[in-house]
Amino acid sequence: MSESIMRDKSKEFAKEIVFVCRAIKEKHRESVLTNQLLRSGTSIGANIHEAQYAQGTADFVSKFEIALKECHESEYWLELLYETNYLDEEKFKSLKNTCGAIRRMLISTCTTIKEKHKS
Repeated sequence: MSESIMRDKSKEFAKEIVFVCRAIKEKHRESVLTNQLLRSGTSIGANIHEAQYAQGTADFVSKFEIALKECHESEYWLELLYETNYLDEEKFKSLKNTCGAIRRMLISTCTTIKEKHKS
């Protein structure tokens, strides 16, 4: 998977997270859960983007692994927002699917790089 596709997909995901969190805050005045999702959901793309200027392979993999952790965390907050009726099912499924796709790309990339650089 091309890194630019992952960067683009994670940036689009981050924008969707911003829009969803803004809408929830406006409609429900909820900020605790949305602030957590906003932080983790936008951090994915930031770490992928930052990896472009990694100081070697270990740093590159580290940035991607941090993005992977943020993906997992974002999925948790999405589930919690859905299960507490802040997110409707359609939006939840869409965001969860996108997050899952990014997660799979990150896992694949990390696995490939680690295999190529085994000692």
